Amino acid sequence: MHNNSVTEFILFGLTRDPEKQKAIFGVFLILYLMTLLGNFLIVVTIKMSQTLGGPMFFFLFYLSFADACFSTTTAPRLILDSLSQKKIITYNECMTQVFAAHFFGCMEIFVLILMAFDRYVAICKPLRYTTVMSQRICGLLIILAWVGSCIHSTAQIILALRLPFCGPNIIDHYFCDLQPLLKLACMDTYVINLLVVSNSGAICMVSFIVLLMSYVVILYSLRNHSVEGRRKALSTCTSHFIVVVIFFGPCIFIYTRPPTTFPIDKMVSVFYTIGTPLLNPLIYTLRNAEVKNAMKKIWCGKG
Repeated sequence: MHNNSVTEFILFGLTRDPEKQKAIFGVFLILYLMTLLGNFLIVVTIKMSQTLGGPMFFFLFYLSFADACFSTTTAPRLILDSLSQKKIITYNECMTQVFAAHFFGCMEIFVLILMAFDRYVAICKPLRYTTVMSQRICGLLIILAWVGSCIHSTAQIILALRLPFCGPNIIDHYFCDLQPLLKLACMDTYVINLLVVSNSGAICMVSFIVLLMSYVVILYSLRNHSVEGRRKALSTCTSHFIVVVIFFGPCIFIYTRPPTTFPIDKMVSVFYTIGTPLLNPLIYTLRNAEVKNAMKKIWCGKG
């Protein structure tokens, strides 16, 4: 730990323009509430429904939970800050935000991988599906995802806590993340940036490649299926794939490059910290008949 003369930071936010700030308040408040509502509906529907008991819905439950939490690490702060002139965040709050954002972001990545694995087993090894994806194994996989996320975010926070801050304390971002913090540190951050890229960047890249490969294998094995089976599998995989691209594109852009920050970074971050958690429930529910039917039963009382 370094002696910091800086005890608080000022977040620059998305813009300094007062008119735009009012718009940001309105737009992001609505987006955030929709995110919470959408993910809450999925979580409650899966918990209450008798029909959504399969591994796919078990993982979808955790994806929605991680989405709601991930959005909560950045959105409320952005919304409240858009109303205040000085967007002050204490050093401890800043470090907590780094930890939480990486924890739930990483959780989301691991759950997306588990969902792809589940589809792979269902489509490529249908006879062994119930044994491979038993409740016990699914439970263990989720525990591994929690532990993996914890290791990742702990590594990030250790790097962040090692940074000494002694001068400027304005973070050119709307939340605390390692990239903008590295710019403020009064030390040579080359090595730390390499570690950030090899940690966050590698997780993003490797996960993305693993997911892409799994979908290629799934699509290849679909050629032997009936037309109806192919259509159903394609529909599920397409929605998964859309989510994967929306989430990983921005992540790879932010975390796999030298320590430069671009003006577009903030908009890209908005996309995956606020956009993805909102889109996930929409993509999964609108494309999944079983979830839609279960929701109708529970929320509208239609049998």
